[in-house]
Amino acid sequence: MLIVKGHDVPAAGKGASLAIGNFDGVHRGHQALITQAISEARRLGAPAGVMVFEPHPREFFQPREPHFILTPLPMKLARLEALGLDLAVVMTFDAGFAGLTATEFVSRVLVGELAVRHVVVGYDFFFGKARQGTPETMRDAGRRHGFGVGVIAPVAEDGEVFSSTAVRLKLAQGDVTGAAHDLGDWWRVEGPVIGGARRGTGLGYPTANLRLPPGTALAHGIYAVRVDAGDGVDRLGAAYIGTRPTFDHGAVLLEVFLLDFSGDLYGREIEVAFVGFVRGDRKFHSETELKRQMDEDVAVVRRLLAAAPERPV
Repeated sequence: MLIVKGHDVPAAGKGASLAIGNFDGVHRGHQALITQAISEARRLGAPAGVMVFEPHPREFFQPREPHFILTPLPMKLARLEALGLDLAVVMTFDAGFAGLTATEFVSRVLVGELAVRHVVVGYDFFFGKARQGTPETMRDAGRRHGFGVGVIAPVAEDGEVFSSTAVRLKLAQGDVTGAAHDLGDWWRVEGPVIGGARRGTGLGYPTANLRLPPGTALAHGIYAVRVDAGDGVDRLGAAYIGTRPTFDHGAVLLEVFLLDFSGDLYGREIEVAFVGFVRGDRKFHSETELKRQMDEDVAVVRRLLAAAPERPV
């Protein structure tokens, strides 16, 4: 997949059928936009692409309020490529870009820089300064400039519309299976393994620790996870996210105990996929009580992972 950053667009990035949006999570609603963009691209004999904005506009307009990003840009691009896209245009969302009117966005960016042949947006897509552009605005612009426009209606199941907001709410409640259903994949985090206080090692459960991005709002507690350490081996694990109330109420960390594993992961980039929720976080009166609970948690994790599919259905 060709990745274009900024406004210097090579010839291979021009003339595409382009789905436009933030695509945070790349959930099943987003996938409907992408599917239509690919379908139109194949009909036109054009590249199939997406346009995404980095940073997320909410991070630009509210920099002091950490936003729960479901898929940081590298993970988002990997998911988009896996859907069969040829092109990803990453637009830097800064003051200059935010100041473009809807008309300027279309004429300068979509037409002037990208020479789009088709655009696909969602029913709730707003663009341009002060969010003055609407799906109908885009349809009018397409008629004036000669590119096609598709507008995707809400994509729902059992009366619930797929949305990034809905996924965040489910994760905030610990409902990782519900989030996975909306995403079409397990929700994942990734990062380098860092050192910790080694309390887990003393309890017989050594952990690989990760710092999570600011704004990550996953419910605190114990989860069943799958772990990719970059070596092609699918490892199973029990993960804890929280502030360790039994010990120090410190900074939030993700601590992952790999089942049936012996080795050193310090400094390695790992990816953790959340498969099931075991229990919420709580304070224990002693390390002995905590150790007994950890034994029970790991037994539950083994049962959950043995019953879970490799990918959510």
